[in-house]
Amino acid sequence: MAAVATLAHRPGVAGNAPVWFWALVVALWIAAWGVNDRLTRLPLASGPSARARDVAVPVLFGLTCFFLWEVVCLGFGVPTVLMPPPSAILAKLAVSQATLVADFRQTFVRSVVPGWLLGSALGFAVALLADRVPFLRRGLLPLGNFVSALPVIGIAPIMVMWFGFDWHSKVAVVVVMTFFPMLVNTVAGLEAAGRLERDLMRSYAASWGTTLLKLRLPAALPFVFNGLKINSTLALIGAIVAEFFGTPIVGMGFRISTEVGRMQLDMVWAEIVVAAVAGTLFYGLIAMAERAATFWHPSYRRRRAA
Repeated sequence: MAAVATLAHRPGVAGNAPVWFWALVVALWIAAWGVNDRLTRLPLASGPSARARDVAVPVLFGLTCFFLWEVVCLGFGVPTVLMPPPSAILAKLAVSQATLVADFRQTFVRSVVPGWLLGSALGFAVALLADRVPFLRRGLLPLGNFVSALPVIGIAPIMVMWFGFDWHSKVAVVVVMTFFPMLVNTVAGLEAAGRLERDLMRSYAASWGTTLLKLRLPAALPFVFNGLKINSTLALIGAIVAEFFGTPIVGMGFRISTEVGRMQLDMVWAEIVVAAVAGTLFYGLIAMAERAATFWHPSYRRRRAA
């Protein structure tokens, strides 16, 4: 990518690239496509080689996409105020580490994680209560569908007015966005245990609590983790959007909104990169915990057999 950037900055290339430049780009793209296609068709059994292949394919595909992004921006001379090339975004990441770390701490550490924990815990607890009290289930689930349809852009300014401009209002937005997905998934999961298993527990005169702990909660774990994974993305989106409506001069949403107004798109994309990496790692940690807790689930057994 650096070689392409150097080439494109030579006279007569940037914004007006010759035919041989684009021929080289197309040849490299076809070569990468062919390598990726060969990798995906390798008949590898499960093991280190297969795992390495599974990692190499998306990495190579992603690098190819970034390569095309770079050469299109430089070859056609796209203004950086419209679309900065990846090299400019990487340079901004390197020189703005202090700002990016402060924004990450404000948005992710102080808003996303507490709001995700609180909203998910409340949704789980209310789901257990609704399972025990039927009229709550009949009343809360339709309300949950209604609240889930509300746009975050309508909730965020209200929460900012209620809880102030600091991280408290962002946590409130995240709680509202994560509460009902967790509630709905947990209620559905508690109904996932089979009729035969329930009849067996009744034949043993098991109480509601014993049945819940030994049968229904284990059966509900895939649904619970599904709610946690959904909430991990909703929490990050909600916190960033909420910062558009008021925050103490720090935070990912504040920085994106401010730098767009200043036409500093490289900084905007740098914040997007940080948010994307943080969200991916957050989701990945939850997925790893799910795999450890639900190793017995048929989906994992089928995957290992394949």
